[in-house]
Amino acid sequence: MGAVITWWGHATCTVEDSGVRLLTDPLFVRRFAHLRRRKGALPTARAAVADAVLISHLHSDHLHVGSLARLAPGTLLVVPRGAARSVPSLRRLDARRNPRGLRVREVVPGDELSVGPVRVRVVPAHHDGRRLPIGPRLSPALGYVISGESRTYFAGDTGLFEGMAEAVGPVDTALLPVGGWGPNLGPEHLDPERAARAAALLAPASAVPVHYGTYWPIGFDGVRPHEFHTPGTEFVAQAERLAPGVTVRLLHHGESTRAQVAP
Repeated sequence: MGAVITWWGHATCTVEDSGVRLLTDPLFVRRFAHLRRRKGALPTARAAVADAVLISHLHSDHLHVGSLARLAPGTLLVVPRGAARSVPSLRRLDARRNPRGLRVREVVPGDELSVGPVRVRVVPAHHDGRRLPIGPRLSPALGYVISGESRTYFAGDTGLFEGMAEAVGPVDTALLPVGGWGPNLGPEHLDPERAARAAALLAPASAVPVHYGTYWPIGFDGVRPHEFHTPGTEFVAQAERLAPGVTVRLLHHGESTRAQVAP
């Protein structure tokens, strides 16, 4: 049996594999900074239950300290190297300073760790992962490959990059970003077409589009609304054209799917 994957919106997913719950880039608020949750209910309390949390990079919609504070004491928090230096408020959540805090571990591409019977391998991403707007370029952007009964790739935020398939390796399910929170995506992101090209390179049995259709800048409701609503369905169409061997699982917020295990 493969992993069960739940998409809570944006880049927040739960991957349940071999009795272990891993949570990616938790974002549990209706509004922060200039963004508001335009679609989908807030994740349930169950979403904050995890054995380990994987943070892809330091942008505040991926490393959100207020959301991390909702995790149970002692939860393993895996962050890019330099995170505590770049995000001082993260230090208050570290169990080395706070007895009810989180077990913070900083990692770089190539690192591996175990969470019970599940192995997590850290892989590179092509993205400016520093804390914006003025954070020093000290922390890499990361992806993660979760290996248990199946292999799940969480891409975080990334563009296509040379050697992507070799760095990630064989996977059964790819959680691929297909949009963003604004009308413009640069080359360090995947839009639906580039995400489909990533699916073709990685050749997983299935792909789940994420990082779209959740948060949008306040006051932008009438600005290129298709950029908010359509990336998921556009990815389905592009994958049919560019990666016809990959099954796309288009999820609604809070919906789950079980991974296909490649033969």
